[in-house]
Amino acid sequence: MSTIYDTGAAHAIAGSRRGGMDRQRFRSEARRILSLLEGRLFEEDEMVREAQGRPFFPGNEGDFNIAHSGVLTAVSHVKGGNLRTGCDVERVRPRTGAGKIAEEFFSAPEKDYVFQDGFNEARFYEIWTLKECYIKLRGLSVFDMPACPSFIGGVKNEFAFDAAVSSPLSFCLYELSGGLEHYMLAAALEGAEQQPPEIRWFSHVSLACKKIAEIKAALKPAETVRPKR
Repeated sequence: MSTIYDTGAAHAIAGSRRGGMDRQRFRSEARRILSLLEGRLFEEDEMVREAQGRPFFPGNEGDFNIAHSGVLTAVSHVKGGNLRTGCDVERVRPRTGAGKIAEEFFSAPEKDYVFQDGFNEARFYEIWTLKECYIKLRGLSVFDMPACPSFIGGVKNEFAFDAAVSSPLSFCLYELSGGLEHYMLAAALEGAEQQPPEIRWFSHVSLACKKIAEIKAALKPAETVRPKR
């Protein structure tokens, strides 16, 4: 087991070298991680879902979100009654129809970013994970993707968030790689107590973690902070 961590809200990632993990095993792995983060055992029947299907633990001070892809389970976890989080992780791999998906669901600036010098697979997953973590933060579904704000803006194709928000909202985008494994991880944090993210590993699988972008939404679109790559 190895751990990579800073301070603040936690984005925890767990993995297994065995393939074929089904949804129930991923849910069990996510509960194990949450139990370690919270310092108590969470039982399966404690987890309930919002009307849109988003899971949560009633009466628990804090929020979490779960995602999985390939051999990784990701849990985004925050403590504090006014905080909310969302996350998505995707294995970077050839995907049938990825170009068509980008053409249909991505904004014009996002398409320019993805199709610059031909279709760029890694950039596709950067945008996809950012959109997915926003959708999961809001408790929406993939069918709401067309209404999701753009994550690319400006003439230089910079990361940005083009919609005004009513409370502080930030996103972190990471690239995870090692051997034949290559993933994109995006996590969102909403609420007044914005803190740097913390990455913890709860597995013998250790991938190099590189932050690609940090994106801060603004109460007014003109105040959006555009990060450097």
